Amino acid sequence: MTTTTARVIDGKQVAAEVVASLAARIAALPRPPGLAVVLVGDDPASAVYVRHKTRMAERLGFAHWQFTHPADYSEVELLAEVRRLNADPTVDGILVQFPVPKHIDRLKVLDTIDPAKDVDGLHVVSAGLLSQKRPGFVSCTPAGVMELLARTGVTLRGAEALVIGRSDLVGRPVARLLEHADCTVTVAHSRTRNLAEHVGRAEILIAAVGVPEMVKGAWVRPGSVVIDVGVNRQPDGKLVGDVEFGPAAERAAWITPVPGGVGPMTIAMLMSNTVLSSERRFGLA
Repeated sequence: MTTTTARVIDGKQVAAEVVASLAARIAALPRPPGLAVVLVGDDPASAVYVRHKTRMAERLGFAHWQFTHPADYSEVELLAEVRRLNADPTVDGILVQFPVPKHIDRLKVLDTIDPAKDVDGLHVVSAGLLSQKRPGFVSCTPAGVMELLARTGVTLRGAEALVIGRSDLVGRPVARLLEHADCTVTVAHSRTRNLAEHVGRAEILIAAVGVPEMVKGAWVRPGSVVIDVGVNRQPDGKLVGDVEFGPAAERAAWITPVPGGVGPMTIAMLMSNTVLSSERRFGLA
């Protein structure tokens, strides 16, 4: 790889292409895919995410339902609602928007969702299937990351990949997906010693640690691919990623912007997972 000025990976464009590719699959189904979204509490960011997801579902002609509850909605009530949606044959995908209020056990909620309807890809069964490279649902953001990497045309087989972040939502599953693509994967995090050295070796860099501009552009290996999953709001309201974009773009071959990179892909892959769930229900996948 040689030093170059990075080409920006347009996540909005790639997401639009993914969504457009679903039309024929949706038309082949006996009925529209059904997506149920549950929101508990008044977290502003969650409300925005849910709005984007339901708008996209509507645009694609899904049957979709949004169940919005106050912050004092009980865990018992939420689990009962999830079980009701599990039993509803018109619902192909269930998404409980996280975070939930502190009195609700996140893992209990995830464990209650039917794995066959886990279109968010967060159930322990989904994680286990991914670990063994068996068919299941892949968490939406990691799936989107892999789609963006595919669009660069860069060969992943044998590449040195670094994932910064070890969350169940992004870091761990994307590391597994990179392993499945025959990368040599290192997982780092906010407490990794000599992080700059790891970054400097990485041909593929996935930053998902949630610390504004933690990865300095000067660390980035010339000619590498940088996928920045972080979305951090600065005191002035500006959104920045986990990577120092300007200096990194001077060294990388490809880089995602923030916003407009990974974010749109998460919603697109949620729609794709919901279509897949419906296809499986009708024996079409």
